[in-house]
Amino acid sequence: MSRGVVLPRRGVEATRRFAVRCEDLGYDACWTGELWGRDAFVTLTAVADAVDRIDLGTAIVNIFSRSAATLAAAAATLTEVAPGGVRLGIGPSTPKAIEDLHGCDYDRPVRRLHETAELIAAFTAGEGRVDYDGETVSVADFPTLDADVPVYTAALGPAARRATGRVADGWLPHNVPFPELADAFETVAKTAREAGRDPDAITVAPYVPAAVADDPSEARAAIRGHLAYYVGSGEGYRRAVASAFPDEAERIAEAWGEGERDAAREAVTGEMVDALGVAGTPETALERFERVASLETVDHPIVVVPDGVDAETVDRTVEALAPGRRETPP
Repeated sequence: MSRGVVLPRRGVEATRRFAVRCEDLGYDACWTGELWGRDAFVTLTAVADAVDRIDLGTAIVNIFSRSAATLAAAAATLTEVAPGGVRLGIGPSTPKAIEDLHGCDYDRPVRRLHETAELIAAFTAGEGRVDYDGETVSVADFPTLDADVPVYTAALGPAARRATGRVADGWLPHNVPFPELADAFETVAKTAREAGRDPDAITVAPYVPAAVADDPSEARAAIRGHLAYYVGSGEGYRRAVASAFPDEAERIAEAWGEGERDAAREAVTGEMVDALGVAGTPETALERFERVASLETVDHPIVVVPDGVDAETVDRTVEALAPGRRETPP
């Protein structure tokens, strides 16, 4: 089972050391997110020089602040220095980030996701020239780049999942309850079949928020904080969670919107923690993670340690959930 990990937000040298440690532990890919303060492609370029085989991925970069051409060029350039493969994870982000940070209109995010993924594939095809007349972006007569860059989409709602089925190489679900992953992927698969594509060729790489501690309550508190932040601050994430936990999602969002952060965290139930994350002692967390990894739909689970936990917890979690800790799932 392929397994990845999201790089924590550290300085460049500390991130390089962390990536080397993940490679030594047997992880197949290191991914890095991007919101504000750190550039994903610069970070991964620095990591590329330190590792020997591991894939490098963005999870995620948004589709508004860089053009499809810029994303394709950055990923293609990264393939020249990355010792393993490069996986380009893209997503629409949120209105708050796109409008208030980047100053862009959050216009037709699903259509833009579709067209950006399609254009990146065209730009990196390695033959011919690109002409593309889309609804959100158009390109006229430019040469392609020759690079192997599979595109993963962070798609939550049905429309975005349909776009994934039509044009993407992988799917990055986040805040989709694990018991609902198979049903959610069926939307991807159905659309892929309608488009003449093989659904089995689309890699399912879910975020798995995870925390390990000797005291299980501490680990679960870290996951509660992670879920409260996403459910409270992002409408798309809230809708994904609300499919299984409608009342809880509403209470979390209401508390978060009123600035009651502690109340929002307390509104995250134990059932939500178990359905949307992995938490506990090293052994119990590993058992829970392996259950997620063994789901028929899942190809590449990605360990995501919540922001705000101390460095020791990050390191312990990544070590506890590393490939090879147990040869077979329980």
